[in-house]
Amino acid sequence: MTVKQISVFVENKPGRLAEFADLLRKNQIDMRALSIAEAKDFGILRVIVDNSYETACLLKESGYVFSITPVLAVAIPDEAGGLCDILHILQENEINLEYTYAFISRKKDLAYMILRVQDNDKAIEVLGEHGVQLIGQDDLTEF
Repeated sequence: MTVKQISVFVENKPGRLAEFADLLRKNQIDMRALSIAEAKDFGILRVIVDNSYETACLLKESGYVFSITPVLAVAIPDEAGGLCDILHILQENEINLEYTYAFISRKKDLAYMILRVQDNDKAIEVLGEHGVQLIGQDDLTEF
């Protein structure tokens, strides 16, 4: 079970993120998570949205350069050390974590993380065996 992360290349100039956010707002696309990795001249926006297909079509029509990557979305207890358990499960099973970022929902007592790993299938199997709740693309409409 994965979610679709859309990575969008944008110029590293004032107002570019606002333009991107305005485009999503005008088209009633709801961001569930956002991460920005920047370089000198450009940034990479990593976004999780409620409707990845519609977003991809819109970005293509608007001339954005982007890619779509399947990533894991997991629910963890919203308490000190909640993430540690997941990190140890990945470590013990030799699954490399490339990057991670958090997102929120309206559900109490849970935190949510996006995980980019080298082997999604192995990570899904191992995390499932340990009772970790994975979130699917269709689940994002409930957040």
